[in-house]
Amino acid sequence: MDLNAVEMFVIVVQAGSLSAAAARTGIPLPTLSRRIRALENELAVQLLERSVRGTRLTDAGVRLYEHASRGIEALAEARESVVGAQHDLKGFLRLSLPPTFEVWWDLLGEFQASYPGIRLFVHTTERRVDLILDGIDVALRVGAIEQESMVARKITTYRHRLVASPALLERYGRPETPEDLHRLPCATWGRGAYAPPVWHLGDTKFHPRPVLSTNDYSHLRNRVLDGHVVTELPPFLVTDELRKGRLVSVLDDYPFPAVELNLLFPSHRHPSSVVRAYLDFCQAYWDAKLSDVVNGAGPLDSHA
Repeated sequence: MDLNAVEMFVIVVQAGSLSAAAARTGIPLPTLSRRIRALENELAVQLLERSVRGTRLTDAGVRLYEHASRGIEALAEARESVVGAQHDLKGFLRLSLPPTFEVWWDLLGEFQASYPGIRLFVHTTERRVDLILDGIDVALRVGAIEQESMVARKITTYRHRLVASPALLERYGRPETPEDLHRLPCATWGRGAYAPPVWHLGDTKFHPRPVLSTNDYSHLRNRVLDGHVVTELPPFLVTDELRKGRLVSVLDDYPFPAVELNLLFPSHRHPSSVVRAYLDFCQAYWDAKLSDVVNGAGPLDSHA
């Protein structure tokens, strides 16, 4: 099997299309296409389904990619070990983050300052990406991990906070129980317009009647700061506002459930030196800096 052609195949899968792979590598598009077709002929299978929107892996292509990407990464790691020490790491790191996770952008800035030879591609999405098919090395995942084929490194757990502006509480009164929230204008986070929202407040399952529902935490923060609604937000989005008195935490005796924060990577893929450096940096950075941000806004369970 032509190892150069296999490496080109892996690059095409990770780039999403032949043209994108050609732009990334500088290899002429006709050359890439010819080498992939030669590899398909050699294996007597179709590896990629081609369309105007890009390429899609066939079942045979998925199997080859899963095995070949391990080998390519092992070769890359061998090159890294020969080239230099850990602080001289060079490579390309593909990451997935949820939207509105502003604190993580500061982390990434310091990571690149520590490892200037590592280039980043960061994909922000609510969608639970397929790390293999989407070509992602490490995903930051909020919530339970359901994929057995993934390895999860737990960073921490935290709880959302129910917050309102002092002006809104002055107009409507401060709620003492979840049922009191019915007299306040509520806004909720949600993906579907027809999915009834629910807040798990302590042992109470509360069904708000939201005046606004959106999947954008930044907009919810703006609306609550403007004094229009009461809403629930991740603690790192409201720490400064709570400390400065621009927002007030309500119903603290009815806490939201704890939410896990994990870094996710494929279990069958031995982490490269670049991936290991990122995983270790994230944990150290969180312990040193970000845990204080969340602790300052409310309860936090330390990582396991």
